[in-house]
Amino acid sequence: MAAEPGLKLYNTLTREKRAFAPIDPGHVRMYVCGPTVYDFAHIGNARPVIVFDVLYRLLRHLYGEAHVAYARNITDVDDKINARALRDFPDLPLNAAIRNVTERTAAQFHADVAALHCLPPTHEPRATDFVRPRADGKVDMITLVERLIARGHAYVAGGEVLFDTRSMADYGQLSKRNLDEQQAGVRVAVDAHKKNPGDFVLWKLSSPEEPGWESPWGRGRPGWHIECSAMSAAYLGEVFDIHGGGLDLIFPHHENEIAQSRCAHGTEVMANVWMHNGFVQVEGRKMSKSEGNFVTIHDLLATETFGGRSWPGPVLRLAMLMTHYREPIDFSVKRLEEAERLLAKWPAVDGEGGAVDETVLSALSDDLNTVAAVQALHALAGRAAGDADALARFNASADLIGLRPAKAKMATGLREEIESAVSARLALLKARNFAEADRIRDALGQKGVQLKDGKDAATGERVTTWDFRG
Repeated sequence: MAAEPGLKLYNTLTREKRAFAPIDPGHVRMYVCGPTVYDFAHIGNARPVIVFDVLYRLLRHLYGEAHVAYARNITDVDDKINARALRDFPDLPLNAAIRNVTERTAAQFHADVAALHCLPPTHEPRATDFVRPRADGKVDMITLVERLIARGHAYVAGGEVLFDTRSMADYGQLSKRNLDEQQAGVRVAVDAHKKNPGDFVLWKLSSPEEPGWESPWGRGRPGWHIECSAMSAAYLGEVFDIHGGGLDLIFPHHENEIAQSRCAHGTEVMANVWMHNGFVQVEGRKMSKSEGNFVTIHDLLATETFGGRSWPGPVLRLAMLMTHYREPIDFSVKRLEEAERLLAKWPAVDGEGGAVDETVLSALSDDLNTVAAVQALHALAGRAAGDADALARFNASADLIGLRPAKAKMATGLREEIESAVSARLALLKARNFAEADRIRDALGQKGVQLKDGKDAATGERVTTWDFRG
């Protein structure tokens, strides 16, 4: 494994920053925990999406677009989803109600992150597609649970299948928690049928009113952690390069992912590098509905609930990148205004991109130092007006951190953001969320992108084509 010169990443597992060495430089693999689609994503959810989008762009720049695989899942089976379905669609059968909730919420998530200039991941598996054995042979949850039982790492008790934390000698390496002091994960009650308080659920039974799948242990549904173990292995293999997510996921979610995956596959690690972004506060306080400072990405983009106005996606993105990803961030109106003033000073042009500026690249290669990268980009913007080379480097460098206007991206053939927005709009139309679909259409129109709706001659499905008005 040869390290990429200059690229260093902080590894939560080892608590140190080291040169990144991919397992296979021809196939760099990254997994990031995605949304649980029971409600619109809030601004705290936006941070890992933006952070790991920057890393994805950087890896594609260093290794080539065709040599980087980025998987980000969608959790569409969860007790919170069930509760929301019963609340919002009480007259529908539960499965139909759940489908309405998850399709609508996933479509909104795609629309939101497209507005934040985030590229679509290479793979976006849904948990419900990986519960039972698959025709294509990809890893599934039930097979993983069976393997854990067979290897002595799991047991059946009280109608559940539980992971035996005492069966793993070095359980707790990621969070550095003492097993004797640990409590069970937040989604698992401490019950008498557990061998140890820290044992966690791999499979639980479903009542007739709850969604479920047939399994060797009865009709039920998976525990939270087993989902990501299955989906990451399905697309990236038993051991891959980078696993990312928010700081709040270190324990219990990521710790338990590691335990399941290592014990099921017999590997020393699940991922070589573990990366976690810091917490987000809103106006100096922890975000919560009771505090009255709970704000969704959609609210920020489309309503006047934060600072008395809506905010463009690039402003929200830059506001996040003005703090190093591992540091806590105070998301405030003042920060957004600062980001907006900065963006207003940058050129928005149609010119071709040149080589990425070395100062910007060096900053990003130092554990995603977006603070230094933004400073370097701003200095480059100041020279771009009278310097064709500086302008070309500005274009390429801004594109590397996702802050180059879509109009300028068209000139270099980078079309992912527009395609993602068009796909998100189609999903919203299918979910009958016409107001948000119109917002995406209008936002694209402001960037010079014209949409044309039609029908597929063979299927009758709605299709959308687009063109750049120039």
